Amino acid sequence: MEVIFRPMIEADWSQVVEIYTQGINTGNATFETEIPDWDKWNSGHIQACRIVAVTEFEIIGWAALVPVSTRKVYSGVAEVSIYISNKYRGLKIGSKLLKQLIGESEKNGFWTLQAGIFPENKSSVKIHQDNGFRIVGYREKIGQMKGIWRDTVLLERRS
Repeated sequence: MEVIFRPMIEADWSQVVEIYTQGINTGNATFETEIPDWDKWNSGHIQACRIVAVTEFEIIGWAALVPVSTRKVYSGVAEVSIYISNKYRGLKIGSKLLKQLIGESEKNGFWTLQAGIFPENKSSVKIHQDNGFRIVGYREKIGQMKGIWRDTVLLERRS
């Protein structure tokens, strides 16, 4: 199976939403419970660093960056979002997609990428560590999902 990585465009949104919904449904990918519309999502994510993984017929994963702050001093620091279609998990697509995102982030002046991952999402923690992220801490009971307090593992990668 050939996978091509290219910039995400607005026309990709319907397939990106499907994959994002799958992630939400796992309960271990994000605190989000609803998909935002394109305009809201678009305004919150960095334009230059949005990538989709595409086979001949479909988008099978996506990755994007969110700024951690609007303050100038943090202009080179962003948080990673990465999602893979259920049908394509376990095929190293996530690792390849993250490598692409790291490359794009460096081309665009980002020096630090961070991720907050539920500790139960062991495969995501491993993918990040395999790509140069290190665990820098934990946030205990940082947010609630369905009335249950959840922790996150904090990972960071410096270019």
